[in-house]
Amino acid sequence: MPDIDFEKQAQDYYGKAPLIILGSGSSAAFGMSGMGALADHLIKHTDVTGLKQEDELGWHTFSELLKSGTDLETALHQISLSEELTGKIIKATWLLINSEDLKLFKDCLQGGVKFPLGKLLTHMFKSSLTNINIITTNYDRLAEYACEQERIHHYTGFTHGFFRQLAVPNELTTNRKVNVWKVHGSLDWFNSPSGEIVALSNIDGVPHKYEPQIVTPGTQKYQRTHLEPYRSIINNADLAITAAASYLCIGYGFNDEHIQPKLMQKCVRQSAPITIITRSLSPAAKRHILDGGAQNYLAIERGASDSHSIIYSSLSKSPFTVDKNLWSLEGFLSLIM
Repeated sequence: MPDIDFEKQAQDYYGKAPLIILGSGSSAAFGMSGMGALADHLIKHTDVTGLKQEDELGWHTFSELLKSGTDLETALHQISLSEELTGKIIKATWLLINSEDLKLFKDCLQGGVKFPLGKLLTHMFKSSLTNINIITTNYDRLAEYACEQERIHHYTGFTHGFFRQLAVPNELTTNRKVNVWKVHGSLDWFNSPSGEIVALSNIDGVPHKYEPQIVTPGTQKYQRTHLEPYRSIINNADLAITAAASYLCIGYGFNDEHIQPKLMQKCVRQSAPITIITRSLSPAAKRHILDGGAQNYLAIERGASDSHSIIYSSLSKSPFTVDKNLWSLEGFLSLIM
């Protein structure tokens, strides 16, 4: 192992009050479906009854791509789907992720699930911080559950309550608050029959004439995110990235153009420190961070077993392995607390 103090490096980066970026890996740790499982679900459970002939052809081509092993995002980029068919795919996606999310919530009620993220947030608030920013590409509400498990108020762009409406950040005030910027939407966001964007808490089905507001991968993602509430959420996420002095990425694969540009600008041009913890570093993460000119980085992935971690550090010319679980959030907390 190189003679570097990566523990001090982790603590220094953490001491700069990092902005937290959650990717799908952070939810996969709690059994939430990833892209592969979602693709299988879409093939089996998307309601394609009553489609027009051109949509039937589009669905056949899309499903055959998935069956052949093409990943979901690539397939959605290759096929131009109509708004109607896209809506059916969104609803099928919502039904799967929402059922898993509600199961996890019920497990929380029985005390069977503890979120390391909540422990991290509580520790961060022991300083003079009054606001913490989380940016996530996930639809699920695990970040919100982690906050509530620790009795921390959170803001996702809406008022509080059961029938929530859009609200600007300074409309809700509290002594300390976590802002959760969900750039691809959330399970509880809907377009109502009147065209109003609302948030409905922990319902088990899509209400009649309501449309889920989540953005699936593919070309539609960039069209839909020009609309509200995505436009405001992404703008606030950009502001948070620009203002942050450090970044902590948890299970994030660096595959989203809504986050990458400003993040890489800070890491490459302004040498902002970035820490990445994940089960497996994605090719995009290695390309953007390890080979992309980031000046100050610490990346940790799983080694040969759960109790081994491979560490990539800007202080070392080559990666090295340690006999500890530091790649999971729970393991990483032992480095910084």
